[in-house]
Amino acid sequence: MPNDRKAAREANRLARREAQIKMRQALETGDERHLPFRDKGPNRRYIRDYVDARWNIAEFLMFAALIFVFLSFIPNLTLQGYVMLAFWIIIVAVVVDSIVLRRKLRKRLTDKFGGAAQGDLWYGITRAMQIRRLRLPKPLVGRGQYPA
Repeated sequence: MPNDRKAAREANRLARREAQIKMRQALETGDERHLPFRDKGPNRRYIRDYVDARWNIAEFLMFAALIFVFLSFIPNLTLQGYVMLAFWIIIVAVVVDSIVLRRKLRKRLTDKFGGAAQGDLWYGITRAMQIRRLRLPKPLVGRGQYPA
């Protein structure tokens, strides 16, 4: 009997591993069949394409934070004041851009699908905050190629 349990556990582990490989490939290629649940559906596909087609200020926030950290080591209080002001301006711009994105997404999802499902708008905002090259599923549209 222990051999059967051991074999079942091994088969289960291999099946999970195969499913993970398929999911990873789907995240790279955009294959709907094997995407994680949070990324499935025509509305999520539309959101991804819309967010990937536009320039988002939030995707550059991490670079700005890195520059901010390096410049904060310079022992010049005037420079540090300007850097801090610039960083807060960037943060405010990210918030405003996210609000604009949310409003546009809500309108487009209402026009196309009759409304936004729960979590759709937050999904779009969090995707916009990711660096474009690191987004999963990978962007399938170029900048300016908005979905119909």
